[in-house]
Amino acid sequence: VQLQASGGGLVQAGASLRLSCLKSGRTFSLYPMGWVRQAPGKEREFVAAISMSGDNSYYADSVKGRFTVSRDNAKNTLDLQMNSPKPEDTAVYYCAASRQIGTLLGGSADYWGQGTLVTVSS
Repeated sequence: VQLQASGGGLVQAGASLRLSCLKSGRTFSLYPMGWVRQAPGKEREFVAAISMSGDNSYYADSVKGRFTVSRDNAKNTLDLQMNSPKPEDTAVYYCAASRQIGTLLGGSADYWGQGTLVTVSS
């Protein structure tokens, strides 16, 4: 499983940013997918996850109502729409896949992308 994340960068607080992740291979729809982030000096933490079908999504309390996770199984893509980001959202964001969605909810994964840096300025 290979995951390629993109879309990070510098954004002002209150603006919007969209992260995307492309998964190679033909088994995209077989994996729950999600985003995990790691801020400087902190451990990785769960951000958002979505079920294989896309019918169910899950969010960390800190991003609920501001971030939206989505997937397109036909295109093998996973997105994270970040609305109203805050400086505390600054982190490296990792696209992740796992056989069990519970693994993602715990901030871990079976497969990781390379990470994309998001910096939110105040």
